[in-house]
Parts: sequence; C-alpha cells; structure tokens
Amino acid sequence: MEIKKINITHKFSSFDDYWSPKIVGELNNQLVKLAKFKGEFVMHHHENEDELFYVIDGELYIELNNKTLYLQAGEFVVIPKGVSHKPYAPEEVHVLLFEPAATLNTGNVNNSLTVSDPNTI
Repeated sequence: MEIKKINITHKFSSFDDYWSPKIVGELNNQLVKLAKFKGEFVMHHHENEDELFYVIDGELYIELNNKTLYLQAGEFVVIPKGVSHKPYAPEEVHVLLFEPAATLNTGNVNNSLTVSDPNTI
C-alpha cells in the first residue's frame, strides 16, 4: 500500500457535481469523503452508522427534527446513527465526511441523489 499525502484543495478542484461524495481515504473500515453541496438534500437517517460533517469552505445547515444546525468553515458535527437529518446549503459548500464504509449517502431513502458506489479520486 502506497502512503501518500492528500491535498484537499486540489481534490475539490477535480470535480463539480453536488451531493456526490468522493472517496479520498480509508482507515479502519471508515471512509474519508469529500463532497460539494448546494441546495436541498433529503431528510434521512442511517440505521447503523454515525456520520461526521466537517465544513472546509462555506456554510452548511443541517435540519434535525427539533432544530437546525449552522456550521461554517472549521466546524464539524457528528450525527449519531438513527437521527434524521437533512443537509442543505444556499451556496456551494465544501464538506469532508468521515463515516463507515457501508454508509449510503441517503441512508434509509433511495432516490435520484443516492450514490451507492462513490468514486475514489
């Protein structure tokens, strides 16, 4: 296995699509993913997986059942398994995700935004 550094800025510049996470690393059966978000996503939950959202650039909102979280660059939140959440971003936001390899981006919902086999970049 080759050990190499990852330049997050370079990786973000290599794609333009929204809501389509890209794998940039793996450790202990956990994936490190990068994604660009803009607009509305879908309310969903992950039955068995916690999910970390770390904002690299921009602003991210995550709607929960009882409140809305607001995250800016340099902030992160862990959404525990079973908690319904809906990310949205009025403007483009760059997000690093850290989650188990089995995590489906739309969780318990299967729709046009579901990415069942994310690309590695």
